[in-house]
Amino acid sequence: MTGVLPIALEEATKTIHVLLESGKEYVCVMRLHSNVPEDRVKEVLAEFQGKIYQRPPARASVKRRVRVRKVYYIDVLEVDGRDVLFRIGCQAGTYIRKICHDIGEVLGCGAHMQELRRTRSGPFTEDENSVTLHDIVYLYSKWQETGDLKYLRRFVLPMEKTLEILPKIYIRDSAVDAICHGAHLTAPGVVSLETGITNGCRVAILTLKGEAVALARATASTKEILDMRYGIVARNERVLMPRGTYPKMWRSKTGGL
Repeated sequence: MTGVLPIALEEATKTIHVLLESGKEYVCVMRLHSNVPEDRVKEVLAEFQGKIYQRPPARASVKRRVRVRKVYYIDVLEVDGRDVLFRIGCQAGTYIRKICHDIGEVLGCGAHMQELRRTRSGPFTEDENSVTLHDIVYLYSKWQETGDLKYLRRFVLPMEKTLEILPKIYIRDSAVDAICHGAHLTAPGVVSLETGITNGCRVAILTLKGEAVALARATASTKEILDMRYGIVARNERVLMPRGTYPKMWRSKTGGL
């Protein structure tokens, strides 16, 4: 397989599980084992859009038990004889080679995955964010020659880029250091928040400047948080910002901020 592979450095490794759980997009070449009319191929591929039941293949890194995965879209790009080129967007943990096998079973001719390329992983896309190893060597050498950080910024992105796919809560400067020490976020510390937050969903806690402070689990929806005057709105899950980055403006006590 080729394509997009995000790599986290230093403190950003704390966000890598966000990427592992995020949606993916692939472009795949599927080889049919006999000739099938193009209309029939497109018809069957369309049936795999939505929620599907999938048992991981024999050679997989997880237990082989049936699980539900969601295919957001599947578009046939080209059919050339027995080769079918399609683009698929799916939930993390979906095995494309198993989808190819199952499509072959439904068609009654058999099929296997010939080639696979990942074109998106979470917020990172092949067109906008990716660089080759040759690009990195060149850009790194230019940084060594000039000392200009613009060359490093071409392939080393802020950790906040990873968090684009999460709903966000922006907090007061006075609340930042308490969160960095593991406190849960309470209503008085919230300045603004995005829509789409539900009870139990993962959220990113950010400063007013957009700096990542922590990952947390919301204890209420967006509407409920807006109406709250006190109480915990998000339980701290993983601190991202080093302690002491913002001045301490809290007193030690149990509970939240």
